[in-house]
Amino acid sequence: MAAGGFSSKRLARLQGLLERHVESGFVPGMVVVLARHGEVHVEATGQLAFEGPGSQTPMAVDSICRLGSMSKPIVAACAMTLVEDCTLRLDDPVDDLLPELADMTVLADPQGPLDDSVPAERPITLRDVLDGTLGTGMVPAEPGTVPIADALNALEYPSPDEWIRQLGDLPLVHQPGERWMYDTAANVTGVLISRATGMSFGDVVRERVCKPLGMTDTGFSVGSESVGRFATAYEQDNAATGGPAVEDAPDGRFSRPRLFQSGGGGLVSTAQDYLAFASALLAGGAHGGERVLSRPTVTLMTSDHLTPTQRAISGFWPGYFDAISWGFGMSVRTRRTHLGPSVGSYGWPGFYGTAWYNDPAEDLTTIVFLQRAHAGDQRLPMWHDFWTTVYQAIDD
Repeated sequence: MAAGGFSSKRLARLQGLLERHVESGFVPGMVVVLARHGEVHVEATGQLAFEGPGSQTPMAVDSICRLGSMSKPIVAACAMTLVEDCTLRLDDPVDDLLPELADMTVLADPQGPLDDSVPAERPITLRDVLDGTLGTGMVPAEPGTVPIADALNALEYPSPDEWIRQLGDLPLVHQPGERWMYDTAANVTGVLISRATGMSFGDVVRERVCKPLGMTDTGFSVGSESVGRFATAYEQDNAATGGPAVEDAPDGRFSRPRLFQSGGGGLVSTAQDYLAFASALLAGGAHGGERVLSRPTVTLMTSDHLTPTQRAISGFWPGYFDAISWGFGMSVRTRRTHLGPSVGSYGWPGFYGTAWYNDPAEDLTTIVFLQRAHAGDQRLPMWHDFWTTVYQAIDD
């Protein structure tokens, strides 16, 4: 038996799985962190990039990666620190801080014209924003087929104030509280946090979450002193050369401070930083002697907040919520269907293939870092193989 309640023999299969993904050219490198029973196990292979200086730097637990949607749980936790000190209240309307979202209209037909709308039946609350039921969000559709999808995709991000003004000029897709919609809510949360505190969103995240937990490499940009540890991100599809094309380089859009700090997917971090955050939640809100949230708050964040009716009509495809639901900024597993996370597990993946889940029943934290667009899609066969490999190694 290995430390942490894993079979050493079976856990060795994990390194082989990672190496196959690197040797196939899918990614230049990846790192996995498993934490269980107070022990941390790290598997890493490959480099930060296929080419350039990064091709000489090994992927490691302190390699910096773009989190994509794995930013959302951190943003939700930050918002809950404001609920704990009564700066915000879950069931209060957001109108005072976000007047752009007051007195909203709602599309009469979600597929129909933007000027055919009805009044919202009630205001948007902070709870709606945190559980994704505020009434607007990602609308998957082919360009030119659904007017609201085109309008939401056309939103620009010059500043938080301008973005929220543009969002407020559009009708909601559904009535507040009617159904879950993805992504936009996390950006709304960021604007709300900034206005509630009178600080930049990034400064609040750093002060209330990252600094107490020692997450020194987590933020909305990468400083010049750390760029040598910043992995290159690649496109989903292969280029004509047979290898994935660069989507964002270390000296790209994250190499300088950003005016719009996206709560939906704008953070960068390291596996070791994210382990500190994940460990704090698994331990009830504290890590390394620092408490960032109370245990009841963590329980609230990681509980199922969607009703059966909301789950039945929400999601990216029919049956999306058959085995999971949504807490605050993250999914919550409601049914075990494969060799993988237990019922009650919570977490979320990211656009570039980062992923994190806490499994309280197994006292297990799993973190994966790689950097290839759309690799965070949990339907990919690689994820089935990954979770099978992790959970078959549990041995106690």
